[in-house]
Amino acid sequence: MTVMMPQRHRAVAKKPMWIIVLLSMVSVVLIGAYVFPPRSYSKCYLFSSSVCTPSFKDWLPSMGRRERTDEEIISSVVIRDILSMPMPVSKSPKIALMFLTPGSLPFEKLWEKFLQGQEGRYSIYVHASREKPVHTSSLFAGRDIHSDAVVWGLISMVDAEKRLLANALEDVDNQFFVLLSDSCVPLHSFDYVYNYLMGTNASFIDCFKDPGPHGTGRYSMEMFPEIDERDFRKGAQWFAVTRRHALMILADNLYYKKFKLYCKPAEGRNCIADEHYLPTLFNMVDPGGISNWSVTHVDWSEGKWHPRSYSAADVTYDLLKNITAIDENIHVTSDDNKLVMQKPCLWNGLKRPCYLFARKFNPEALDNLLKLFTSYTSV
Repeated sequence: MTVMMPQRHRAVAKKPMWIIVLLSMVSVVLIGAYVFPPRSYSKCYLFSSSVCTPSFKDWLPSMGRRERTDEEIISSVVIRDILSMPMPVSKSPKIALMFLTPGSLPFEKLWEKFLQGQEGRYSIYVHASREKPVHTSSLFAGRDIHSDAVVWGLISMVDAEKRLLANALEDVDNQFFVLLSDSCVPLHSFDYVYNYLMGTNASFIDCFKDPGPHGTGRYSMEMFPEIDERDFRKGAQWFAVTRRHALMILADNLYYKKFKLYCKPAEGRNCIADEHYLPTLFNMVDPGGISNWSVTHVDWSEGKWHPRSYSAADVTYDLLKNITAIDENIHVTSDDNKLVMQKPCLWNGLKRPCYLFARKFNPEALDNLLKLFTSYTSV
């Protein structure tokens, strides 16, 4: 006889209660951080910024889910419509040459040679911030606009740029707007410059991410949430923009106000408004519409607060031709790594020379520039 043993049932394992409680607490904290971000607008919802690692920031919920302010809604609507609206068509499109200068322009005779025979294809505007300029060329006479004082590093520099744009935009034929300094010189013939600018719908605004103290290190958390640290950019102030983008610059008040209030020199971060405002603005609202380099060459190789200056002895045919031949733009970060970012200058998808203008030339270099102009500007 076979005896059937009673079947044993394996007891169901019970999960420790402390694991369930812990998981519940973590879930509650994460949901709370997502729905109710701290009023301090810290980018790291759960911990202080000092212990927030980049990998943690990357998966935090986007602040795009928060309720936008009236100013943000107004700004987004205005910028969206400017970027999508048709621009007035001009039968005689012109380039607006906008000179931001403390006083007189030492290279007026050189610009006169550059503009010779090009009447009706350009406009000139001069913003003199310290003293009324004395003009040596008839092309510049009567081209001064109402100007105001400009202090290096302050928002007044951006104000002067916007003042120039506003005056130039009054002329509907102006289609491209180039910001130039008193130390700028042309590198090519006018026809070359005109075709280069008019042949593309991109704006030439220098823009790159610098994680160092002279880049992201200048960012202020007071700009948050409208401007996130990851959107903060750096670049040279010397731009060449389309009419559409010129209008957008004037229309912006939201981001401009943040820079006016929180980007100032000698306040710990030493933020320079004209080096960050436009690069950050365009990186946020129309990153695909800009070139990410400036068409004005500046030599920062000396590693000083100001770029290299060219004396009369420096001005040779080889120097100018070497600058005109550069077809890659270079950015160097200000952190300890000193990362060099080198990219080709692509014009409508084709590799082309990067620069149409150059600075910083001393006034005594005028005679040499006039002598060499025809040879170095020939295409």
